[in-house]
Amino acid sequence: MLPQADLNLPESLEVEEEPSKNYRMNLDEQTVNGFVDELSAMEQVVYKILCTERYENVIYSWDYGIELSSLIGQDRMYIIPEAERRIKEALLQDVRIESVDNFSYTVSGKNSVNFTFTVHTIYGDIDTEREVSY
Repeated sequence: MLPQADLNLPESLEVEEEPSKNYRMNLDEQTVNGFVDELSAMEQVVYKILCTERYENVIYSWDYGIELSSLIGQDRMYIIPEAERRIKEALLQDVRIESVDNFSYTVSGKNSVNFTFTVHTIYGDIDTEREVSY
């Protein structure tokens, strides 16, 4: 005999959008004060995702951050398309980010490439950059 249960489940579920309000990081003074919202908050989200190595910090889920440490020691011709793919993959984990495109790069120094690209969010576009060392 199987147990019987009366589950009163709703017929549809409402999906709530993740809020964008966040603490304001002042990188020049290395302080956190006040709040930011919408596009300014998304600029910080992009910065934090691209500065956090995936799988290194137990406080973040395995979906958060970027995998760049495994590129160290690789050939530049491998690094350029792979870093672009990894940047897109890392940023698109956030549902507020719609797409990442307009990639360009410059080789800066002997062992690094500087990528510039555009992040399209639900609040607007962000032009940003990330240096990848190899």
